[in-house]
Amino acid sequence: MELQRRTVIKGAVGGALLAGPFAGFSNAAALGRPGAVAGAAVGTLVPVPDDRDGAVRLHLPQGFHYRSFHESGAASPLTLPDGTRLPGRHDGMGSFDGPGSSVLLVRNHEVNNPTPAFGPTRPYDKMGGGGTTTIQVSRYGVVEDAYTSLSGTMMNCSGGEMPWGSWITCEETVNGPDVGPDFTRRSNVPLQKRHGYVFEVPAGGISEGRPIRKAGRFAHEAVSYDPAEGILYLTEDNFAFPSGFYRYVGRRQWKKPGLDHNGQLQMLAVKGRPQAHLEAHQDTSTVYDVEWVDIDEPDFEFDYVPGEEAPTSNDTAINYVGDQGRAKGAAHFARNEGQVFHDGVVYFTATQGGGAPMTGPDNTNGYGQGFGQVWAYDTREATLRCVYQSESREVLDFPDNVTTSPRGTLILCEDHDQSNYLRGLTQDGELFSIARNVIGSGNDEFAGSTFSPDGHTLFVNIQAGTGMSFAIWGDWESIGV
Repeated sequence: MELQRRTVIKGAVGGALLAGPFAGFSNAAALGRPGAVAGAAVGTLVPVPDDRDGAVRLHLPQGFHYRSFHESGAASPLTLPDGTRLPGRHDGMGSFDGPGSSVLLVRNHEVNNPTPAFGPTRPYDKMGGGGTTTIQVSRYGVVEDAYTSLSGTMMNCSGGEMPWGSWITCEETVNGPDVGPDFTRRSNVPLQKRHGYVFEVPAGGISEGRPIRKAGRFAHEAVSYDPAEGILYLTEDNFAFPSGFYRYVGRRQWKKPGLDHNGQLQMLAVKGRPQAHLEAHQDTSTVYDVEWVDIDEPDFEFDYVPGEEAPTSNDTAINYVGDQGRAKGAAHFARNEGQVFHDGVVYFTATQGGGAPMTGPDNTNGYGQGFGQVWAYDTREATLRCVYQSESREVLDFPDNVTTSPRGTLILCEDHDQSNYLRGLTQDGELFSIARNVIGSGNDEFAGSTFSPDGHTLFVNIQAGTGMSFAIWGDWESIGV
């Protein structure tokens, strides 16, 4: 039986209790609520059989149920109704109202390296193996239809749901024929297009496959949208370090499908602290006033000879946009990944943030040393705070994708190399376990968490190995979700 860890966030808060839409995270510690010792365990997760075939793939709270679908590692590869051979590497995912009582899921496939595009649709790049599939599914995980909705892209990681009924999918790469091989050492010569962009995919439809080039060419991870201001926020997951936090300001507010292709990309900077090092351990009571610096050249192309290896290294290309912002004072983070907008606040994770401060002659020894941070950007006050910071991998281990429940609880997907969990982080500052992956070694990451529009079902993916999607349901309120 797996213990369900539930702990109140720790953090020094001086003086009066903090106010604002994310005050509960820090105020919980200031009030000295029980359970403030990291790792305190309350409740249990128990083995639960899959409604699909009775196999135990997840541990959940007592009384919860789930059904898996679209298993990519099956002995006989699944073919979708439109003839698509199901791609693997299920990652970010959005949820929308479907016909009748069904749900439409738009799901990313984080396929890297040059490989023929999947599906019958016209691909963006014939040698891009990533993209999205759309699934019409019941609230209990029964698949009713599925098809390719975008193909020919690469390394589609996460993205974000738009209020007008679209999913914005993000390429977590800058691969292209003008850039040398990335960390996989595979040649980019076969690619026909540049990558590193965001694309819009209408729920229930097929994407035009048109990149939003002025939203930048960099290692995009996720987006969220502030409907009051009409601003798109973007995270960057740069394995080469550091990463940035961005926003894309359109010339018009978007109220329907069709993102503005002529907006301005900007990067977050801390007022009075040029190039602030936010990747290191933070005091959760500190509130930063922020400003935004313009990126003058969000899109780029390097000179290359077709059919030959490009002279520009991948590390140079992946930092090209971020370096422009940092030259103007933009802040440093350690691998910004998932994000979600809720009640005027953009919450985003820094997967390896929270480590030791910068040391060494090049001031870079602190990157990637932490177990994860959760940041909150208040769009109305233009302030930033680290609202949670993991002190050990036993409590929270590399938070990645994130969504929010109708009550405002954050759902964090873990992505490291030991037993991975779904964690809940309440507005009152309580961290607890929702699910544990027990497929094989349990080391494959959770990704793509998203609630059905009515809040009944949490859909989520397990990415690598035997990749598959899940529908999970139960009494969410009873466990704090």
